[in-house]
Amino acid sequence: MNARGRSAGGLLALFLFSAAAGLVPGGTALADAKALAAQASSIFGELPGEAPNEEHPVTLLKVELGRMLYFDPRLSKNHDVSCNGCHPLARSGADGEVTSAGHRAQRGTRNAPSVYNAALHVAQFWDGRAKDVEEQVRIQLLNPLEMAQPDEEAVTRLLRSIPGYRPRFRRACPDEQGPVHFENASIAIAAFQRRLMTPGRFDEFMKGKLDALSAAEQKGLSTFISTGCITCHVGPAVGGGSFQKLGAAKAYPTKDPGRFDVTGKESDRGVFKVPSLRNVAKTAPYFHDGGVAKLDEAVRLMARHQLGKELAADEVASIVTFLEALSAEPLATLVAEPKLPLSVPRMVKPDPS
Repeated sequence: MNARGRSAGGLLALFLFSAAAGLVPGGTALADAKALAAQASSIFGELPGEAPNEEHPVTLLKVELGRMLYFDPRLSKNHDVSCNGCHPLARSGADGEVTSAGHRAQRGTRNAPSVYNAALHVAQFWDGRAKDVEEQVRIQLLNPLEMAQPDEEAVTRLLRSIPGYRPRFRRACPDEQGPVHFENASIAIAAFQRRLMTPGRFDEFMKGKLDALSAAEQKGLSTFISTGCITCHVGPAVGGGSFQKLGAAKAYPTKDPGRFDVTGKESDRGVFKVPSLRNVAKTAPYFHDGGVAKLDEAVRLMARHQLGKELAADEVASIVTFLEALSAEPLATLVAEPKLPLSVPRMVKPDPS
């Protein structure tokens, strides 16, 4: 085939692909896709490479230390619960349980959401009791139902009893004397979480790569927007940026007081942080109590209770198709399980009590 033939063949292939996707070059569908991408970009914005913290800047050495600590079960009272246990990075940052098992297999009352992109949220936990991921780490290390350490000093003693951590803390905190302590451990784990961003095909679409989403996924995005899901699910994390009353349009059956536990305000009873929808197709079960197993049911219930709408089956299916396109993973090298510093005989011993 000569050059002219190859060129014609390439154009034909492009036309056939575009037609199959509903994006005929120069056609109305292409213009609609461009407009949809621009609209989505204005609603959701660009997912950053990290969630910054001016007080505790994220550095590669902090992230590397934080990754070790995130995977290390020795940080827990009985040396058997790690951050990765409830938020496994190999499973999109969520364990798939209704509620997660912590110290002595105890379980709380709320579902553990994905850690991916969570550092972008307005606050941490369903009730927003932690202002950022640094505070979230501190709370979880000391929570008697989770990692169950009795106090900050116990974590510091544990870390100082593992010699292999000392040079890593010194490198991560070069301006500090005696850097091996609870606070720096929390900052390092938080720095690691601040890099757990999951850009994917949806982000490529918003940047103008219109074939990054299929025609069905684009229709789902349009349905997601027109239905009113963006009342709450906006911003780079597609949610996580506000608190909302669960059952704003129609009462939702829950006894959980939600944010009332934090503020004591009656107006905050039944109010929860809006979850991020990135990776939502891989992080079932859903809602604060993990009470909904299927994504289509979650979509249907949210439309009913938050928007006062009863969606048709094809509308639910369309939105789910879009939500499935939000699945993506961080860099494999970032979330790979690290080799941890060795235990030594004089290390603080596990406490099963």
